[in-house]
Amino acid sequence: MPKLPAILSCLTLALTSLGASAQSAPATPAAAAPANYDAALAKKAGANENGMRKFVLVILKTHKPLPAGAQRDEMFKGHFANMKRLAAEGKLALAGPLDGVEGRRGIFVLAVEDVEEARKLVATDPVIIQGEMTADFHRFFASAAVSLIPGLHEKIALKPF
Repeated sequence: MPKLPAILSCLTLALTSLGASAQSAPATPAAAAPANYDAALAKKAGANENGMRKFVLVILKTHKPLPAGAQRDEMFKGHFANMKRLAAEGKLALAGPLDGVEGRRGIFVLAVEDVEEARKLVATDPVIIQGEMTADFHRFFASAAVSLIPGLHEKIALKPF
C-alpha cells in the first residue's frame, strides 16, 4: 500500500497540472449566434436575446357609430391617415379589422413599452376622438419581427392605402 506522502505528492502534481492547463485553456466561449442571425435587424426590431419584445395589443370596439355620410367618411379617412402616420413613426406594427363579434372592430399592435404610451397614441385617432370606437389595452409579448411588418407590407402592397 502506498504511503500517504507519496499519494499527496502525486495528487499535488496532478492538481498543479490541471490548474496550469485550465489557465492556458481559453474561457468557455459564449454560445455562437445562429448562422442566419442578423444583429442589425434584431436591433432595429427591438429584439431581446430571444428575438422577443414588448408590444401593446389594442382592441377597438364599437361605441357610438356615426351615421353614414360625409362626416363618417372623413373620420375613417383620418383613421387610416393616423394609422399610416403611426406606422411611419415605427409605433404601429400591425393593424386590421376584426369580424365585429361582440362589437370588436379591429386591432392595433403598438410597438411601445407600456399601456400609458399606447393610450396617448390611440387618443390621436379620429374614431376614438369622435366616439365611434373605444379601445381596450393589453400588454403583449411576442416576436420582435412583428415590428418589421410595416416595412415588409410596403414591399408587397400593389395598391397601398
